Amino acid sequence: MCESTGGYGVSALSRYPLGARQAEQRAEVPAQFFAEGICRVGDIIWQLTWQERVALKWDAATLELIEQVPYNREGWGLCAADGYVVTSDGSSELVRRDPQTLQPQTVIHVRSAGARVQGLNDLAWSARTIWANVAGTDYLAGVDPDSGEVTDIVNARRARERHLGDPQAIMNGIAALPAEGEFLLTGKGWRSIRHVRLKLAREMASLDRVLGGLAR
Repeated sequence: MCESTGGYGVSALSRYPLGARQAEQRAEVPAQFFAEGICRVGDIIWQLTWQERVALKWDAATLELIEQVPYNREGWGLCAADGYVVTSDGSSELVRRDPQTLQPQTVIHVRSAGARVQGLNDLAWSARTIWANVAGTDYLAGVDPDSGEVTDIVNARRARERHLGDPQAIMNGIAALPAEGEFLLTGKGWRSIRHVRLKLAREMASLDRVLGGLAR
């Protein structure tokens, strides 16, 4: 399992055996970058940076930095899909990109009942659906990659880690596991990673919460 951690001067890309507390490999990110989402594409790992308009290309086996690639938006979340990758920037837009270069191909406008879903953050791909955690909420949105329509909503509050007095300790990490419907969830400053099986909650109350995501 690989993990991206952020912060200027302390960002890193690390590899852990699932459940381990110590990294078996760790690569420091250049100090001028605030690291964000990652995904693996074949023999490489792509890592986004927050506001620097640069993506980092790593060797997946050695965690050696191969290249710094110009990138056209803020970097938030990233996932590999069927022959392409999808990125987020905290807005209601996702971008479909070339998996080898990250050049943009198509903008996906994410809507639920006709309204824009703001705050799309970390991303995962499972069962031909893009899953996004909605920043500032406990909700996950399943997005149709062709239409951009939200097809599924999940309340992940039961998996939230409690950090009293720390408004920054929000959920902001999601990774799909091989079993359908199973994911790993984590957040800023969380002490653990939660293994969950999603249960859909497609009702109007959930819809209102999803539409309350933080706008970029």
